[in-house]
Amino acid sequence: MKFPIRYPLTMIFKLVALAPQFSVRDAEGNLIAYVKQKLFKLKEAVTVFADEGQGTPLFSINADRVFDISARYHFADAQGADLGSVKRRGMRSLWRAHYEILEGETTVMIIREENPWVKVLDALFTEIPLVGMFSGYVFHPAYAASRPDGTAVMRMKKKPAFFEGKFEVEKLSALSEQEEKRVLLSYLMMLLLERARG
Repeated sequence: MKFPIRYPLTMIFKLVALAPQFSVRDAEGNLIAYVKQKLFKLKEAVTVFADEGQGTPLFSINADRVFDISARYHFADAQGADLGSVKRRGMRSLWRAHYEILEGETTVMIIREENPWVKVLDALFTEIPLVGMFSGYVFHPAYAASRPDGTAVMRMKKKPAFFEGKFEVEKLSALSEQEEKRVLLSYLMMLLLERARG
């Protein structure tokens, strides 16, 4: 990811892949990141690459524990430098997605699902034979990232798409490059986790 990034960003899931993976493109359609989750790992591990050929790793995201609803996911750059982490708020996230972005042990940002009913209806609609394939055009869950004081900084929303998962990220207020990396990496990990939940 080269900064400054041109928003909005578009994230598109690759459907015919064994391991969950998706591309991230900027407002001009340029590939800025390619995300791949490693299979058969006891602890979840994700690598963010600069290219679809997966030759240049940019960031890594690693869980601090095995299969836990309250796992914390640590971010590091290609040199291994710590960039912070994101943590799902356990039981609170079962109904409405709720994540805390941390710098050390301090919560610096919060990501919340705007309307949990939208995700429930989207998941139910998807299960209906034939009709379900149009669910991507009907329900669009959204996730807002904000500072602890409530200032919204970014928003990710599911977009209409046929036979693919498509999300758009828009920047709502000024962020430092470090903050921007943390929020984007949090969205990437959250997207994998929420997609696995349905």
